[in-house]
Amino acid sequence: MGGVPSETVIDTAANPAPTAATLGELRASDHRRRDVRDEIRHNLLTALRAGDDPWEGIVGFEATVIPQLERALIAGHDVVMLGERGQGKTRLLRTLVNLLDEWTPVIAGSELDEHPYDPILPESRRRATESGDDLPIEWRHRSERYSEKLATPDTSVADLVGDIDPMKVAQGRSLGDPETIHFGLIPRAHRGLIVINELPDLAERIQVSMLNVMEERDIQVRGYNLRLPLDVLVMASANPEDYTNRGRIITPLKDRFGAEIRTHYPLELDDEVDVIEQEADLVATVPSFLIGILARFTRYLREHPSIDQRSGVSARFSIAGAETVAAAALHRATVVGEELAVARPVDLESVVEVLRGKVEFESGEEGRELEILDYLLRKATADAVRADLGGLDLRPLVDRLESGDAVLTGDRVPAAEVIAALGEDPEVVEVLDQLVERLELEEAERASGVEFALEGLYLARRIGKEPDERGRTVYRVESVDTEID
Repeated sequence: MGGVPSETVIDTAANPAPTAATLGELRASDHRRRDVRDEIRHNLLTALRAGDDPWEGIVGFEATVIPQLERALIAGHDVVMLGERGQGKTRLLRTLVNLLDEWTPVIAGSELDEHPYDPILPESRRRATESGDDLPIEWRHRSERYSEKLATPDTSVADLVGDIDPMKVAQGRSLGDPETIHFGLIPRAHRGLIVINELPDLAERIQVSMLNVMEERDIQVRGYNLRLPLDVLVMASANPEDYTNRGRIITPLKDRFGAEIRTHYPLELDDEVDVIEQEADLVATVPSFLIGILARFTRYLREHPSIDQRSGVSARFSIAGAETVAAAALHRATVVGEELAVARPVDLESVVEVLRGKVEFESGEEGRELEILDYLLRKATADAVRADLGGLDLRPLVDRLESGDAVLTGDRVPAAEVIAALGEDPEVVEVLDQLVERLELEEAERASGVEFALEGLYLARRIGKEPDERGRTVYRVESVDTEID
C-alpha cells in the first residue's frame, strides 16, 4: 500500500538525490534531521510565505477545509477527515506528501527506513555501532514515504501493526527475539505518512491496536518488550457516523486525533464545473455549457427530497456524466463518419440511464427513479439556458420552423444535418453566429449550440418536441413567443 497513487508521475531528474553515501559523508554535508511533523510544518509555512499553493488540484475548499487543515498540520496533529462519499477527502490527503522534504536519508537495507542519525531497530543500532561513519545510507524520495490503506472488516492487527514471522523463527531465531517480528503498515510508514481510508470499517479490536501508535508513538506485538519510537503522521478519512451503519470510530481512538475536519461538496456552481473539467477524462469535445448542465444536475440531486442525502451524491457522478456524454459523442461520430466528435444536448439522455445506479433513492420511490432523474435534468437544462442565453432573440429559428420544416436530431444524426435543416437564411445564420459567440463555441460546436437553443425553447413551451418512428428527436413550432427570459 506504500507510495503515491499510480497516476502520480515521479520526476526526479530535475532534483536528483544528494550524493552522500555514508553516515560520515552525511554529517559532513551539514544535514539536519527533522521529524515528519517538523518537515511538514516547515515546508507548509515556507510555501505560504512565498505565496505558493501547496494544494494543487484541490477545488472548493479554499475558504473552508484548507485553512483548518493547515492549522492542524502546523500544530502537528493527526487528522481525521469526515465527509460523504466523493467530496475529495482522499485526494486532499494524498497531496500531503508534497509537504515532505523531497529527499531524505535512510539506513541502507533498513526495514523501517530509519534515519542514519536515529536507528531504532536492534539490528540497525548494532550496524550503526559496528560501522560508525562508514554506515551505508540511501536516499528516499518523498513519494516513497506515503502509505495508504483502505480499511476493510477483514483487516487484522498483523496488517496494521505486525506479527510473528514464522520464516524468521524457522531460520533459528527464538520466539523472544524482536527480530522475528514482521512489521505491519503503520511501523513501515516510519518517517512518513499513513492514510487509513474509511476508518470506521475497521473492527473495534483492530482500532484498539492503534491506540499506542496514536498516543505513545510506539507499537506492541504479541507481548514483546519492544518499544519503537515511531515518527509517523496518521491521517484518516471516514463518513459521518450518522451515515455509515458499518461501524464507528471508537471513542478512545477518536480522542487521539488532534483535529477532526469536515469536508463538503462544492459550495459554488463554478467550483462544481471546475471539478468536472479537472477530473473528467473526455474522449470527445464537450462544450462548457453541457458541463454546466451536468453541474446543475448534480446539485439538484443533492437537494431533492427523493434522493437519500445521507449517502450523498458524489462528485464522481458529474465526472462520470461528462465522460458518458463524451463517449456518446465519439460513438455517434464513429457510426456516422464525422471527423470531429462533439457532444450535443441529445447526448445528455445517455446520462440518466447509465448513471442511475450511482444515486441512492429514499424508500418509497421505487419505480420513479427515471422520472425523477429526467425531471431534474430538464430543470438543470432550463436553468443553463436562462443563464447562458437569457435575452437572446431566437425568433429567426422559430420563423424557420414555422415554414413547415422540422429540425431532426438524435444519437445517429450528424451535426451537419442539424445545421442544414435550418437553411441559409441570413437572419438564421446571424442567430447561429450569436449562439457561437455567446456560448464561446468553436465552429465545429455550432450544432451543439443549435440543439441547446432549441431545447431551451422547448422547455419554455415555445416550440414542440417529439420522437419520430426511428427514435430521433423532432423539434417543431407550437407558439411564437421566442425570447428567452
